Amino acid sequence: MAGTPGEVAPPSVAVDLSILTVREQGLQVLVVERGTPPYLGACALPGGFVEAAEDLDQAARRELLEETGLDAAGLHIEQVGTYGDPRRDPRGRVFSVSYMALMPDLPMPTAGGDARAARWTPVADLLADPESLAFDHHMLLTDAVERARGKLEYTNLGAAFCPPYFTIAELRQVYEAVWGTVLDPANFHRKVTGVTGFLIPTGEKTQRGSGRPAALYRRGRATILHPAILRNPHGTTPLACNDHDSPERASDTGN
Repeated sequence: MAGTPGEVAPPSVAVDLSILTVREQGLQVLVVERGTPPYLGACALPGGFVEAAEDLDQAARRELLEETGLDAAGLHIEQVGTYGDPRRDPRGRVFSVSYMALMPDLPMPTAGGDARAARWTPVADLLADPESLAFDHHMLLTDAVERARGKLEYTNLGAAFCPPYFTIAELRQVYEAVWGTVLDPANFHRKVTGVTGFLIPTGEKTQRGSGRPAALYRRGRATILHPAILRNPHGTTPLACNDHDSPERASDTGN
């Protein structure tokens, strides 16, 4: 949208959501097929313009419900950043506030609003192709995924991908899916159970497959993990440890 020098074009504000879950042992994100121009028929993150009488969080929750049929009440949802490249939207100057939402075992979405279809898509497939999403949504998704990966190191966010009661193996599968790596089962078990307040044993066990019964845990009150559970930036060990312990190799016990 061109203007004379010094002219200030009235901007619009939108919200866009990277809704992440672990499905089929991998990190997936919800995408919609756009039903209106621009980018008609292209895949995009769900979102839309903020209405006059609502704040940003209200807009994010409304767009989530309208375009996917999902209720934000049970989701972990947080702002990731604001994006304002003047060329990001061909309709004019649009600032986007990006949100990240997390939830375990989300149901299949139902398209609505401006979306023709909605579906879960592997994050790795989208991140591998910068042209896979409309607008600058590839950047928004990249930043949201990196936020999730980073927060798994020092917050209890990993448990937000799990049901209310879960095993250590199920929690490890979340870390592996989000980080995109394979972790040593024994070392991971030792690290997460050694973080004060992260996990609370329920005293119950459950049978998963043909293995021995596994202990069930629930999320504790700690929001910041100390010591942190660090990703390994160099790929030399299955799990980086901030106390410089050597990872232990062992078979998965199912716990």
